This record gives sequence, C-alpha cells and structure tokens, in this order.
Amino acid sequence: MLSSIHHIAIICSNYERSKRFYTEILGLKIIREVYREQRRSYKLDLELNGHYVIELFSFPDPPKRTSRPEACGLRHLAFGVNNIEKALEDLSKLGIQAEPIRVDEHTGRAFTFFADPDNLPIELYQE
Repeated sequence: MLSSIHHIAIICSNYERSKRFYTEILGLKIIREVYREQRRSYKLDLELNGHYVIELFSFPDPPKRTSRPEACGLRHLAFGVNNIEKALEDLSKLGIQAEPIRVDEHTGRAFTFFADPDNLPIELYQE
C-alpha cells in the first residue's frame, strides 16, 4: 500500500528565519514558494537530492508545541549523512551547535542532535 514518505510539514514561528535555516544552513533547495493571502501564510516546498521532503508553513501566531523531553507526537526529524564529523564541522562554522556524537547501541552508527530555529529536534545519522 505505502511506497514512501512523501513529505514532512513544519509550521514555523518566523518564516524568514526558518527559510534561511532550511535553505542556507541545511542546504535544502526550493521547489516552490507560495503566499496564501486568505490564510496570511507562506508555504515553501523544499527538496533534498531531488526528493520532495519538507513543506515549511508560516501562520500568524501559531500555538506553541511541547517537543522535549519525550513529549507525545512527532519526536524529531532525521537526516542521513555520509560523514557525521564533517557535517558537524560544517554546522559549527554556520553557528549551529550540536550535542556530542553518540553511537546507536543496536546498529553501531553514529548520531547526534541539534535544533532548528523553533527548537524542533533534528538528528544527523551516519549512513
């Protein structure tokens, strides 16, 4: 029945700040950007390596959502990387601080977390 994950939708508190983070810091590419006048809302479709992955929305005064620790709901967004140390070095140069690298006890793969501008947890996972 299911064939893939089509996209992940994120509602941000500051559209320009989050747009910059996801495009300039994380390097996602813009597919399309639409301003929906009736909703006073932007919708930004983003891709990674040719795959549509994120819809970034802005809405006036969105309610806060608890995201840590271990709140019910979406836990985090994870991106695979080829070299986790290099990815962290690149993020650090852009002013993004991550947690220390840990190793998944079941797979032996390295991973770490950092946060987007709205404190959404983002994981980097060594592929």
